[in-house]
Amino acid sequence: MKITCSQSELLKGVNIVSKAVPTRTTMAILECILIDASGSEIKLTANDMEIGIETVIEGKIDEKGIIAIDAKFLGDVIRKCPDSDVVIECDEKYQTTITCETIQVNITGKPGEDFSNIPVIPRNEPVILSQFTLRELVRQTTFTITELNANNKVMTGELFEITGDTLKAVALEPVRISIRNIKLKESYPDKKVIVPGKTLNEISKILTGGTEDMVEIFFTENHIIFEFDQTTVVSRLIDGEFFAINHMFSSDYETKLRVNKKKLLEAIDRSTLFITKDSEKKPFVMEIEENTLELRVSSSYGRIKERIDVAKDGKNLKISFNPKLFIDALRVIDDEEVSLYMVNHRSPCFIKDENESYIYVILPVNLQDE
Repeated sequence: MKITCSQSELLKGVNIVSKAVPTRTTMAILECILIDASGSEIKLTANDMEIGIETVIEGKIDEKGIIAIDAKFLGDVIRKCPDSDVVIECDEKYQTTITCETIQVNITGKPGEDFSNIPVIPRNEPVILSQFTLRELVRQTTFTITELNANNKVMTGELFEITGDTLKAVALEPVRISIRNIKLKESYPDKKVIVPGKTLNEISKILTGGTEDMVEIFFTENHIIFEFDQTTVVSRLIDGEFFAINHMFSSDYETKLRVNKKKLLEAIDRSTLFITKDSEKKPFVMEIEENTLELRVSSSYGRIKERIDVAKDGKNLKISFNPKLFIDALRVIDDEEVSLYMVNHRSPCFIKDENESYIYVILPVNLQDE
C-alpha cells in the first residue's frame, strides 16, 4: 500500500475516528486505526466494539492496500509533522514508512484483515435533522448522564423517542431529568430506542456543520447509525426499558416564577462560594415572597444572601436545592428569561418554556436549619 495525503486532511481523519479507539482493551488490534486504500477511496476506521467510526479522507492512492497502525502513535506522528504532504507506505510484512518532507518514521503495522470492521447494516428510511440541531440537543441533555449511573446500563443512555414529526430526547438520573423536544421537517414511523450517552457526546465533538448541513439517522433493532459529511458512526443501542416518567408531569402548580436567567444563574453561582468542601454539600435556600426571590446559603465559612426581582403567580414558597443541578440546567438554556413551576417544598421544580421544547426537572433537598 502507498497513499499520499495532506497533513491537515490526514490529521482531521485521525482525530475523527480516534474517538472510537478504546482507552483500555485486551485486544491490541482495537488500539489501531485501519487505513483502507483497497478501493477507490481512502477510509480510516476505528472500532471499540460498542461504537465504530469510519471517515473518508482526500488523498492519492499510488498502490492499493490495507494496514492497521497504532492509533496513538499515528496521531502523535501526524500531529508533529509539518503542513505538507504525508506518504504512508507498507510492504507485505506490514513494515510501514511514514514520510513528510525530510522526516521518515518506520513502524510495524498489523494485518488489516485482523481488524474488527464496522458491521454492514441495512439502512431503512433515515430521520434527517441538521448538524446544529443534533449538536445542541446533545449539549442540552447529556450533562445529566454521569458515571454514577454505571451500575444501571439504561441510565448511561438517552431515550430517543420519535412520534410523528417530533423527536423527544430524555436523559435522567435519580435527582433530575433533562428533556428536549425537537420538531422535525417530516413525520416518521414511531420509534423508541436508548442511545449510549458516550456515543452522543463523541458525535457532538465531530459535528462541525450548521443549520444547512444535515445528519441522516438510521435505526435498526440493535444499532443506530449517524451519517454526515464523509463520516459514518455506528453504535450499539442499549437494551432495556427506559423509565416511565410521564406520571411526573402535570399542569398543576402552586407557584410560578418568571425570572431573568442570567441574574438567577449568577446568583446561584455566587452562592457556591460558601460550599467549598465535599463534607459541606450545603444546598441553597430559595424563598419566594410577592415579587422577590431571595437566595441564601449558610455554612461554616459564613453566609450569603441575595434578592432578585421576579414575576410570581401563586403562593409564597420556601424550598431548597443542590446548586449544581440548577447551574447545569440554566447554563444550557438560551432564553433570556426562564419560567419555574413548583408545587411545594417536597415536589420537583420544573424549568420549561411555553412550547415545552425543553423541560428540566430538579428534585429539592430537605430544608435544613439555617
